[in-house]
Amino acid sequence: MNVAQATPIRAGDPGLRRWWLGLAALSFALAGCGDSVSGTPVAESAVAVRQVEGALADLLPAPARFPAKYPAVVLPAQAATAAAGDLDGVGAGATVRPAECAPTDTEPGGEPAAVAVGTDDASRATLTVELSRSAELVSGLRDRLNGCGQMQVSRAGAGSTVTTALDQVVPAGADDAIALRRTVVPDVGGVGLTQTMQTSIGQIGDVRITVTSMTFGAGQPDTAAVDEMFATTVASVRGS
Repeated sequence: MNVAQATPIRAGDPGLRRWWLGLAALSFALAGCGDSVSGTPVAESAVAVRQVEGALADLLPAPARFPAKYPAVVLPAQAATAAAGDLDGVGAGATVRPAECAPTDTEPGGEPAAVAVGTDDASRATLTVELSRSAELVSGLRDRLNGCGQMQVSRAGAGSTVTTALDQVVPAGADDAIALRRTVVPDVGGVGLTQTMQTSIGQIGDVRITVTSMTFGAGQPDTAAVDEMFATTVASVRGS
């Protein structure tokens, strides 16, 4: 059974926590040019063209490297795609207003993202590490997010307001990086359905590193765990 298709998840859906836990349990079982162009030419960044060797799945930190309070599993490829979509507050198939605030689409036929998720059973908080290939520089993402402090998201008949604020302090170790706090508030539902996420995003060559702590209701994201796993993931991607 395809869990990602059989159990559609919306931002703010109360089933999201059960979905994360269900994926974790399942993954244990699966294991597995003549026109002229105006403007000034700009040299392409070395970050954009330098390819990091190795499969993303091999560069992803092993579950044993997560903090002890977050027993972790590596998600199957299709579940990883669904999980990554929920962490940006949008998800596949959503309509975003303003439209220019929508996340960039993944390149068709490209290498699928590699995702590991740890869950704190006591608080139902999650700690997620995602590796993906990205042609978008972090500087471009930073500029887009600066103009998209708030957006309206509609998916499968459910709406939510996604608010994003960039932090002044950014994590070290990557070629470029940002940190942000994001909240997803459903249009219909109680305070307990609000998602709050602390995310660090970095780029090493063409590998995008995204580490997110997500909580519900009044819970606060675990910033220390995000910092720890970001540093761990940077070291893993750099091969140190």
